[in-house]
Amino acid sequence: MKFIAGIALIVCLFPGMSRATELNLATLTCAKYENEVLPAAAATNTVADSINTVMWLFGYSIAKSGAHVMYPDALTPFGFALDGECKSNPPESLLDALGFVKPETQNPMNLTTLECAVFASRHVELARTDPESATTIMMWLFGFSVARSGSHMFDADSVGSFQSALLADCAKHPHISLFDALTAASRPKAADKPKATATPNGVKSPAHP
Repeated sequence: MKFIAGIALIVCLFPGMSRATELNLATLTCAKYENEVLPAAAATNTVADSINTVMWLFGYSIAKSGAHVMYPDALTPFGFALDGECKSNPPESLLDALGFVKPETQNPMNLTTLECAVFASRHVELARTDPESATTIMMWLFGFSVARSGSHMFDADSVGSFQSALLADCAKHPHISLFDALTAASRPKAADKPKATATPNGVKSPAHP
């Protein structure tokens, strides 16, 4: 499929990248991204490999720009553009660098017109026939959703729970758009919200972490 066509080149662009499980985009400088994150000593076999990490950043960048589209042919140009921005401005945070990188906009796929159930069906089939590509696409969606939430943390270990929640939402609300599902996935769930506690005067106040 077209979305996967440009991925192979990114391996040459960022060979053998490994990284800590979690990255704070606001405090990670471009210099550290270029000199420590990218040129890792050994390749990783985890979900946070070079392709999936760049895909997560790509999805994050699109959502951060306010767009709601996926550009199937723009992964490789995005990788080059981010690399160029960081090399030109080493002290810049990666979060700021992502704001300056503009993707190529050919063949956009509008997330607001793609039904959640249709996406879920295609994803399940792709996961059966090409699980690596399915994970890579899910990482793009994960990055997009995190940016929608206002967070700037990349926690690759959370992609599994994100995928489960997204597919469950698609099963529960099959006719909503994938964009709406991604937006819902970015919101705190009721179980994650602090519970109210009673004060001596009987007035409830939110619990503090």
